[in-house]
Amino acid sequence: QLQLVESGGGLVQAGGSLRLSCAASGIGFSINAMGWYRQAPGKQRELVASFTRRGSTNYADSVKGRFTISMNNAKNTVLLQMNGLRPEDTAVYYCNADANAATGAVNYWGQGTQVTVSS
Repeated sequence: QLQLVESGGGLVQAGGSLRLSCAASGIGFSINAMGWYRQAPGKQRELVASFTRRGSTNYADSVKGRFTISMNNAKNTVLLQMNGLRPEDTAVYYCNADANAATGAVNYWGQGTQVTVSS
């Protein structure tokens, strides 16, 4: 079992910053990519940003220029620096990991962390 432990959510005023962290741990896994998704009330879960082990990144258009994703391959940790937060960024943010295991490709989700941006 690959475990994803998230931290860093909270309440912030519009224009403020937060940094989310997600650490992956487990035996017998090779991480291919990690990323952050979010789900606001009444909406579908959507990709925020992702980072592959080879170093490529992908961002939702709504966060480009404001959010930055980075990954520490040695520690299997992914960070999401969120600047210029807006009320519409309010959501539960979930860490996601794509990995290879002995049984094949696997995908795991974290438990989620709440981000609330007040206007």
